Amino acid sequence: MRTDYLSARDAAARLGISLATLYAYVSRGKVDSRPGADGRSREYLAEDVERLIERRQAGRGAAQGAAHSLTWGLPVLETRISLIRPHGHYYRGQPAVALAESGAGLEDVARLLWACGDADPFDGAAPAGWSPAVRSLLGRGLPPLERTMAALPLLGLSAPHALGADPVRRREGAARLLRETAALLCAAKPDRRPIHARLAAAWGCDDARAQALLRGALVLCADHELNASAFAARVTASTGAGLHAAACAGLAALSGPRHGGAAARAHALIRHALRERDLPAYVRERLRHGDELPGFGHPLYPDGDPRAALLLRMLGSAHPRLAGAARVRRLADAVVACCGRAPSLDFALAAIALLHDQDAEAALSLFAAGRMAGWLAHALEQQEAGGLIRPRAHYAGAMPERLR
Repeated sequence: MRTDYLSARDAAARLGISLATLYAYVSRGKVDSRPGADGRSREYLAEDVERLIERRQAGRGAAQGAAHSLTWGLPVLETRISLIRPHGHYYRGQPAVALAESGAGLEDVARLLWACGDADPFDGAAPAGWSPAVRSLLGRGLPPLERTMAALPLLGLSAPHALGADPVRRREGAARLLRETAALLCAAKPDRRPIHARLAAAWGCDDARAQALLRGALVLCADHELNASAFAARVTASTGAGLHAAACAGLAALSGPRHGGAAARAHALIRHALRERDLPAYVRERLRHGDELPGFGHPLYPDGDPRAALLLRMLGSAHPRLAGAARVRRLADAVVACCGRAPSLDFALAAIALLHDQDAEAALSLFAAGRMAGWLAHALEQQEAGGLIRPRAHYAGAMPERLR
C-alpha cells in the first residue's frame, strides 16, 4: 500500500538515483521532505517523486520522438507547400499527379508553390548571358550537379535584390534562378523557353511527345515535402542566406549517393536488365544473391509510387514502339511479382533517360531541374516565416568526470 511519504531509500530506489542526488533534488525544491517518525531520518513526498518520474518518462518519449522524426518519422516543421499521403502528394492542396496530367508546366507549378497569386515572376526580361567566370565552368567537362553548384555562388554575387525583403522581388529572383539552374544543368545559355523545352532540346529530342513526357516529370519532381535536400535548403535560408545559397545547399544534399544516387543505381539496373532474356529469372537471381533492386519501393507509398506509375504510362504511350519500353515495363512487373515492391520515381526517371539514350547524370539533372522549384519554395517560406532552425542533439558519448 502506498503512503503519502517515502523513506529516503525507497524514494531514491523509485527514482533510480543515489541518496546524494535525492538530497540535491530536495535542496532545489523538486521534492518536499519532512522529519521521520524517529526524529532522526527524513521522509519524502511520494507525489513529488511520482511527478519527477512522469516528467522523465515524458522527456524520454519526446527525445525518442525527435530522434525518430529525423528518419521518415514525425513532422518537425510547419509548411503550406506540399502534403504527402499514401495515395499521392499535393502542391498547396492540388494533386501533383492531376497537375502533371493536365498539361501544367514547371513554371505553373512554381507559381503555385511560391504562392505568387496573380503575379507572374517569369514575365520579366530574359536572363542575361553568362559572365566569363560562369562560361569558364561550362567548358571544363564538369558533371551537371557539380557545374551548377560551382556556378551558383558566382551568380549570387551579381543577382539583383539577392538579399532584399520585398516578396515580389524575391519571387522574380527565384524565377530567374530556376531558369538559370536549368540552363546550367544542360550546359546551355539561359533563355525564356519553358524549362521542359529547354531540357528536351539538350537531350536532342525536342518533339512534342518528348516535351510532354519531360514536362510531366518536372512537375512530379517539383517538391516532396521535407526530404533531405529540401531540409538543407530550408536550414540555409533560416540563417538569412540568399536563394542562391539555399539552392546550392539543396544541390549539395542531392549529390550524396543516398539521395540523388538512387537514380544512377536504377539506371544501371535497367541497363543491365535489358540485356537479359529472362527478366523474372534475372530478378529472382539478384534477390537470391542479396543484391539490391534500386528504384523499387518507397517508405511513404506502401501501395506504389503514383509518380512513377504515371510517368511509366506516359513513357509507354509517348513511345509505343520505342525499343526497350515494353521490357522496362516487364522488368517492373517482374520485381512486383517477385517481392511486391513497385517502381519509385527514381526508376521512372532512369527509364526515361535511358530510353532517350541519356546517361544517369541526365536522369539526376531532370530531377534537380524540377526539384529546384521546391527548394526555392521552402527557402521563400522560411525567409518569410523567420527564425533560425537549430535543433538540439542527444549526447550519447562519454560523460565528463564531474557529471557522472
